Amino acid sequence: MVKENNMNASISQQEIGQRITALRKRKGLSQEDLAKLIQMSRPSLTQIELGKRSINVIEVQRLSLALGFSIDALIAPDFSLYDLSDTDHLEKESQLEERISVPVLHVNKFKNVLLNILEKCAGKPNVGETVLNKLLYFSDFNYYEMYEEHLTGALYRKLPYGPVPQNMDSVLDQMVRKGELKRIKTNYFSLPQTRYIPLIKSDLTQLMASEKEVIDRVINQMSDWSGTEISNYSHKDMPWVASKEGEEIDYELVFYRDHPYSVRNYKEEDE
Repeated sequence: MVKENNMNASISQQEIGQRITALRKRKGLSQEDLAKLIQMSRPSLTQIELGKRSINVIEVQRLSLALGFSIDALIAPDFSLYDLSDTDHLEKESQLEERISVPVLHVNKFKNVLLNILEKCAGKPNVGETVLNKLLYFSDFNYYEMYEEHLTGALYRKLPYGPVPQNMDSVLDQMVRKGELKRIKTNYFSLPQTRYIPLIKSDLTQLMASEKEVIDRVINQMSDWSGTEISNYSHKDMPWVASKEGEEIDYELVFYRDHPYSVRNYKEEDE
């Protein structure tokens, strides 16, 4: 709850956090953007948005200036995004504005990340489509948590067997037709498995050093896991947990990760 007698209200810290999140998204700001504007660490802002940290009057005033709302309106029981302005010039928006950084699939980058992973993992008997999808997912989402930029820009959906990149089948089919990949149907522990063997090398000039480092960490950590092990692990990752079945997984959910999924050192940023 907001700290100060004249700021107390009948709403919870979690409700305050949800309202701040909605206001931030309306302004098209990332957590990092807003944290810089109000002179706060991003981990602290994350805790506020999750409802796990109270905010004081000074912090509320800074948020008010950055997001364009009146303090009374923020804590009002009948909260509305469109009744929050304390300035005449702030226009009511017709719909909530999403993050500025919208993922857009970069097909060439996606292919080279895929090839890079397969060059190092295709020979492992456990690396079929299930494991491959998860290695791509963690490469993309870990990179976004580290650098707040998209690696491949692939969109992932929450499906029963784990996060799956959209357009994966069409990209794989295209690469097979072009002779860039070979598709193999086999069995792994008596279960049917589809595997892919790279027939060309990845173009490493398409990948920055920071991108290759994140991909290598994912490979080193997870490429020996079975499909069941890596699926179970992905099902406990916050982006998966907080998403609805069949819907796209929001990259911003990586900022709510806890140990052991978080890959960014927030303690150093807080100091």
